[in-house]
Amino acid sequence: MAFIEQRVPAPASSPASAPGDGEPPADSVGPGVEIGPDGERPGAAAGGPVDRWLMSSDVCKHCTHAACLDVCPTGALFRTEFETVVVQADVCNGCGYCVPACPYGVIDRREDDGRAFKCTMCYDRLRGGLEPACAKACPTESIQFGPLDELLARAEERVTELHGQGRTEARLYGADPTDGVGGDGAFFLLMDEPEVYGLPPDPVVTTRDLPAMWGWAAGAALSMAGVMAAAFLRGKR
Repeated sequence: MAFIEQRVPAPASSPASAPGDGEPPADSVGPGVEIGPDGERPGAAAGGPVDRWLMSSDVCKHCTHAACLDVCPTGALFRTEFETVVVQADVCNGCGYCVPACPYGVIDRREDDGRAFKCTMCYDRLRGGLEPACAKACPTESIQFGPLDELLARAEERVTELHGQGRTEARLYGADPTDGVGGDGAFFLLMDEPEVYGLPPDPVVTTRDLPAMWGWAAGAALSMAGVMAAAFLRGKR
């Protein structure tokens, strides 16, 4: 889990103000903030800054277009029958190419042998018909697992509910199939800008320019070969 602590302004406690009078609801500062009977926060002066926690499941996003798959030279990374991305430790050679290729920075290397590791969305449990351990263990069901279309409909309903409470900053992240990675297999409901959570605002598959780069490289090589051939023929005259 990723935890971000923020200092946010508490709404002024005024019995005359109410939602609908141009004032946001008293709980509009977001989740994770305790609200007193007068809109005050325990230990904070009325209207003063208070603490709130932002939390997100810091897992592999299982991108539709996964750059880590493109750069792995051994096939240690593969896409499963569940459309997730998994690292096979016994096949990984520790080259580390996948680490900078990931736009989210979720892949790391083991200190002892340098092999890559990351969240597998509990591939072993999925094969046994079980849900991932994080979703199973979450007591508040903040982490949910299921068909993407069902989860998306549920999440959009929650965003609409939050917007109705005045929390207009609520948004879904990773659910757009037209983004730079084709959408993620794990998406999130954020209560602040993606950068606050350490997420790129516009994720892009890092290997998107490789075909063009190889094309330019091939063109340059052919041009160089042509120049050398012309110089050689001129020298023979």
